[in-house]
Amino acid sequence: MSLSFANSIAMQSRARALLPLCVGAGTYLFFLFVGDTLLQDSDSFWQIKIGQWILDHGALPYTDFYSFTRPGESWISTSWLSQVLFACSYAQWGWAGPVILTATGMALTAAVFVYLLDAQIEAPRAVLFAMLALLLSIHHVLARPHILALPVMVTWVGLLMAAADRRSAPSWYWLPLMALWANLHGGFVLGLALIGPISLEAVEHAEKGQRLKLFIRWVLFGVGALIAACCTPYGWRTLMGATNILSLGELLSLIFEWMPANFVTFTGFEGALLGLIALGYYRGLVLSAPRIFLILFLTWSALTHVRNIEAFAFLVPLVLAKPLGEMFPRPPADTAGADRWPARYVTALGALMIVAASWTSTSLYMGHHRFTFTMTQTPVAAVDLLEKLGVKRIFNAYQFGGYLISRDVPVYVDGRAELYGEKFVMDFFKATEGKKPELLPRLLDQYKIDATLLVADAPGPQILDQIKGWKRIYTDDIAVIHVRDNADGAALPSK
Repeated sequence: MSLSFANSIAMQSRARALLPLCVGAGTYLFFLFVGDTLLQDSDSFWQIKIGQWILDHGALPYTDFYSFTRPGESWISTSWLSQVLFACSYAQWGWAGPVILTATGMALTAAVFVYLLDAQIEAPRAVLFAMLALLLSIHHVLARPHILALPVMVTWVGLLMAAADRRSAPSWYWLPLMALWANLHGGFVLGLALIGPISLEAVEHAEKGQRLKLFIRWVLFGVGALIAACCTPYGWRTLMGATNILSLGELLSLIFEWMPANFVTFTGFEGALLGLIALGYYRGLVLSAPRIFLILFLTWSALTHVRNIEAFAFLVPLVLAKPLGEMFPRPPADTAGADRWPARYVTALGALMIVAASWTSTSLYMGHHRFTFTMTQTPVAAVDLLEKLGVKRIFNAYQFGGYLISRDVPVYVDGRAELYGEKFVMDFFKATEGKKPELLPRLLDQYKIDATLLVADAPGPQILDQIKGWKRIYTDDIAVIHVRDNADGAALPSK
């Protein structure tokens, strides 16, 4: 091999090593610069509030203490570690903290994703898949715990698929990843569920005499992963808490992120599905039965709940990586060790430069930009008035619950739907959305409501305008306040 060719190979090796870092840095800067769009979900308020409570008390919540409708009800936080991280970042930098943390989570996800794909397919295709995955996921990139768990999910599935591709068992050293995932977010149950079909991929292609032994090792690893998932302050209750949301039945069709995919208008997810089908037909892609099952399962999950589209976007390429690598082989890289250590030094130096440049960009941007939460989720003036009037029991809109919790105002309902249950939240939506308006006065009396705080452009305020004993005292573009208008009600002035 000539010296010039060897140097060329070495340069390519360095570039490949830095590629995931460059993609991660680009992802970080993108989400930093669009950071205000990450602050659109009022759940971020109560996530941070719970993290602050954990830090202040040095304990974890086991009951609800934020609502007046479910006080003392059993409730655990399956995202406690993420909540603590968000609370720390918020205490340090205000709303810039959760934005930086979210952007970092997406950067790590993109970097790990490209690194795993680059082992099987050419770098341009790995970057293309990363861009497509980010595009499909962008609707659900919010300052919330699931983003911090996303790089763990990609790493976990990527390592399992790599073991299956080698026809070997996964390493016991990977189990701490499951423990970390279980403390970050309840989505860890997906990681447990995928062990089975991935193990079948490994066993199916193993030597006949090794299949039983390999299967037993995967089973033992699955048991270990289940035990690792219980390595949280809540122990085995973590499993129950993570699956409670799935028992909400009809309610899931009303909460945006749990709704089924909607193809009324063309979406990126629809394009991805069509592209996947076209790839199979055009290139004659042949997959094993376990890989087909994995793709069908991830597709079904995304079709059932739009929040699972990011799992589809990042995990399907990992399932397809080896078949695509065999379909589009690349020239083997030079494995000579002469340039190995210098390449590592160059890679380390490049990584430090990328991190330094990203942090410098962050500091400069924060110097002239103030991140703020979306106004439609923060009825500041309305809550100021309610506090001034001394109202105690407020019938609040679902999306205002998080903000009220951040203001230490007891709520009627908030984003913790699993706490309130299907019937309670469904009755609330039916009453305030006009599907069963007769429910509204019944709920107001049942829970001895003093005032209502509902969305300005929703049917609820118009229904209340027609109910005897209630009067509108405040209206702006975000919220409407009604109070009781009778001798037994709160004596509140009109505005």
